[in-house]
Amino acid sequence: MRVLVFALSGIGDALMFTPALELLRQHFPEAQVDVLAMFPGVKELYERNPHVHRVYLWEFLRQPWWRSLRYVLGLRRQRYEVTINVYPANRWEYNVLSFLVGAPLRLGHRYRRLNWRELNWLNNRRVLEEDHLHNVVENARLVELLGVPLPPQLPPLRLYFWAQDEEAAQRWFAAQGIAAEEYCVGIHAGSATFKNHIRRRWAPERFAELADRLIAEWGAFVLLFGTERELNEYIRSRCRFPQRCIVVEQQSLLHSAAIMRRCRFFVSNDSALMHVAAALGLPTVAIFAYTNPAYVHPWRTPHRIVRKELPCSPCFYYSPRPARCRWSGADAFQCIRTITVEEVWAACQELRRVVEGALPLYTG
Repeated sequence: MRVLVFALSGIGDALMFTPALELLRQHFPEAQVDVLAMFPGVKELYERNPHVHRVYLWEFLRQPWWRSLRYVLGLRRQRYEVTINVYPANRWEYNVLSFLVGAPLRLGHRYRRLNWRELNWLNNRRVLEEDHLHNVVENARLVELLGVPLPPQLPPLRLYFWAQDEEAAQRWFAAQGIAAEEYCVGIHAGSATFKNHIRRRWAPERFAELADRLIAEWGAFVLLFGTERELNEYIRSRCRFPQRCIVVEQQSLLHSAAIMRRCRFFVSNDSALMHVAAALGLPTVAIFAYTNPAYVHPWRTPHRIVRKELPCSPCFYYSPRPARCRWSGADAFQCIRTITVEEVWAACQELRRVVEGALPLYTG
């Protein structure tokens, strides 16, 4: 069986398909499973995955439509039997691309919002989206359509490394003079920016204040991850202990992830690196704005969610529409703006007591 997986959204969504990919490979060990990615980080993630035969990278957002059309039509020559649209993929462009590849069996979801307009009917085997299910479960339901039995407990997110990733991490820690026994806490203060998701970011000044607490009270080194260099430098400049608050700059996603693996704790906005932390099994405090944590909370790792339960939240659902707030001015995006440093710090303290055995484990 020849399968092409359309992993056209971001790194976090790509990671949340890895449990389904593992189940697919277990049930069809001889299948050829290829992946089409749109972002280099997704390619990097999947090309290390032993369950994937080949990874294609085509940056649709940077190419004229006619070149993209020619490229996708070229994939028809591979004669794929099955295509899978990784959840969430509620965009007409993704469905048209899957249709053009010409596989007889095209797996996708029947979305509860904008389903008809986004041409999800082009997929000829679909499963109904459920608002209470995690994205990992939604992806597992896709491969279940192929007869893959689902175990009582789905696998964790999978992240694989090459030797060069580990070597890059070792060089980085040596250059920073951070010994192996030091307590490191990772922070990701950024997020995606498309569809207005920059509005899901907690204030950088509050991240700086949190970093001060982690350094002063836990004796931690705080490592600032992500591609948002100016944001991270700003947080470091606001920190009272800049010598222990370090910006991690790596061009490679997996080099950064190998450095993250040395952390003992992680604090993040709802972002791709939150899912990387989950794949690494890091205890994670996740700060949520308007998205639904039922969809994307850190999977199979100890965690705490910090969010405001407002009458209007969660208000973001999977569709091409950008995030927007029904309120304006000072009242806009209160879901993220009113979260205090004390609330996040309390979640950090509680979760640390959990992982050190003082409180019962809860992965939510």
